[in-house]
Amino acid sequence: MTSPESGRAEAVKLTRFTHGLGCACKIRPADLEKVLAGLPPVTDPNVLVGAEKRDDAAVYKINDDLAIVQTVDFFTPVVDDPYTFGAIAAANSLSDVYAMGGQASFALNIAAFPVNRLPLDVLNEIVRGASDKAAEAGISILGGHSIEDNEPKFGMVVTGFVNPRSIVSNAGARPGDALVLTKPVGTGIISTATKMGLAKEETIREAEKVMMTLNKVSSELMLRRKVNACTDITGFGLVGHLHEMAAASGVDASIEYQRIPFISEVLSLALAGAIPGGTKANYNFALQWTDFGQLTRIEKYLVCDAQSSGGLLVSLPAHEAEIYIAALHENDIRSSVIGYITGKGTGLISVV
Repeated sequence: MTSPESGRAEAVKLTRFTHGLGCACKIRPADLEKVLAGLPPVTDPNVLVGAEKRDDAAVYKINDDLAIVQTVDFFTPVVDDPYTFGAIAAANSLSDVYAMGGQASFALNIAAFPVNRLPLDVLNEIVRGASDKAAEAGISILGGHSIEDNEPKFGMVVTGFVNPRSIVSNAGARPGDALVLTKPVGTGIISTATKMGLAKEETIREAEKVMMTLNKVSSELMLRRKVNACTDITGFGLVGHLHEMAAASGVDASIEYQRIPFISEVLSLALAGAIPGGTKANYNFALQWTDFGQLTRIEKYLVCDAQSSGGLLVSLPAHEAEIYIAALHENDIRSSVIGYITGKGTGLISVV
């Protein structure tokens, strides 16, 4: 995926220059809770969605028919190829706007780069990958900010717009809703396996394709249905982000392990020891509010795997979910109903 003109960038393996991989390098959820607990409440009446319910993006009302959706996301390399990393980082950053039901409009780049350790043509390839992905999304990159750092990091601030009456937050899930997942799980484990030299080339390519795929079409199809809540699956894993949705909505949820789509070879790679630190941290945190049933330890890690540029998790009535799934499949989007909202509650998750 690197262009023939990229020169030295072709030989660089970016994951060798970072301690963590992609969204797995997020601050641990338990630590983040402590940090955010001290924030003062937001009193501006124009803030339609803030940080209080851990939603995917902020939403600020301009008038009765228009609101700004804004998000920022950046991370360390999750793949070795610079161009592919830039494209994945852009797709990941855009995902939060799509999860809110918004239409992305423009972006600003955020880059940290070890100028003394890597040639600048590597950064050029990262930015080119992001630019191509932004073009695919139909938006422009209007500038950005960069600093020197010991590790390469890249991402975007994305600004979009939404009608205030059409916002899809993570706080509207209702008892009886079906839960639709629009991408397979396993990118954290596969990225770690790649760094360890364990993953097959075809498995690496499959994971890269998953991460590079925009959630734009999944979001557009979602908005044609009567959707109640949505989030995207990133660093806190499938169970972690479902918990955030359930807690924000005041419900409990159940998912079926056998219904969850996984990327090829992810189970065998996990059994071989390719478990990211972020995935283990997600699992330890999830023990407080998750009943893992009869799952093995490795299977528990799989449902907690720290994802980068994962799919949307959509909560909507069961009959709407059937229509949504059919539309996703017509667009060659691998997706599945993986569970249901079981009733009112406090965000407890069961995996059966």
